[in-house]
Amino acid sequence: MDKKRILASLVLLIVVAFLFYLQYRHWRSFDWSAFWSQTHRVDKIRVLYGVALIYFAYFIRAIRWKVFLTPARPKTRVTELITPTLVGFTGLALLGRAGEFIRPYLIARRTDLSLSSQLAVWMVERIFDFGAFALLLAIAVLAEGGMLSIPDPGPFYRALKVGVLLLNLLVAAVAALAVAINRWGELIALRTERSLSHLPRNFGHRAAAEVRKFGTGLHTIHGPLSLFWAATTSVGMWYVIALAYKAVTHSYHVASLDIPLLQILILMGASMAGSLLQLPGVGGGSQLAIIAMLSGPFAAPPELAASCGILLWLVTFAAVVPLGLLLAHRERLSLRKLSVESHRAEEEEESP
Repeated sequence: MDKKRILASLVLLIVVAFLFYLQYRHWRSFDWSAFWSQTHRVDKIRVLYGVALIYFAYFIRAIRWKVFLTPARPKTRVTELITPTLVGFTGLALLGRAGEFIRPYLIARRTDLSLSSQLAVWMVERIFDFGAFALLLAIAVLAEGGMLSIPDPGPFYRALKVGVLLLNLLVAAVAALAVAINRWGELIALRTERSLSHLPRNFGHRAAAEVRKFGTGLHTIHGPLSLFWAATTSVGMWYVIALAYKAVTHSYHVASLDIPLLQILILMGASMAGSLLQLPGVGGGSQLAIIAMLSGPFAAPPELAASCGILLWLVTFAAVVPLGLLLAHRERLSLRKLSVESHRAEEEEESP
């Protein structure tokens, strides 16, 4: 690990420790016996159902990557992408951001394609994830059983409505930018490089390289049918993840966690925002964000919120680790070595 990553990890550790300290001060009367009691009483069948749904979501993710690979490698089977997907997310869970390139790196090796091409696919995949989640959240806000069923939404839900509108406008703006880059990618890259050429550390050249990489990823969408399948699998995958969240929250069989789809998606959004402050192997940010949401706007007791937040992280983020490590061992893959190799390969491909 280089000095930059050590420094970033240290700063992240300090931030997460400070957030834990704030929670500790806020919950000085935390009842540990109630926490363990709530945790032991969960419906184990529902929790296992949630784990099964998360694994099914990984399978859908592999199907979507197969759609993206069709122009370059039409004969690639979905089964060939399952192991890289599971091992990649295991590396992300155990190594944090240092392991995020493992999945595209393994797929590039397996399909004999360049890492840069698969990193481009990875970037486009993020756009579809963002758009699918925003669409589901908008539907949940406007549909019966969502905000329309709340007589007096209060400031939190009124702000949420505005936030969802802004989120979908951002998705529309990103989609418009993607169309523009797909049509005039090289021109946009050149203008980006010229306009940012005065910035230090070759920033303009690097920004232009990212535009070109994103344009390469967009070439994986090779027609209306490809766009339809990429969008359908994205929405379906996030709906399955929402069902996994629902299975875990409803496994407690208490009224404060018997929440509808709208609140489930709010929890998912909080988890994704908190994941920006994840410590390798232990999380931190995701659990804290979910706990804060449950104990705040959802008015769940602190002990119940803490138990549910930790269990949601274990099911939706860490459950992949046992099978991922087993597959990595079977194929004699070292996660740390893959992390180093993937970052080195990315630097080598970008250096020219």
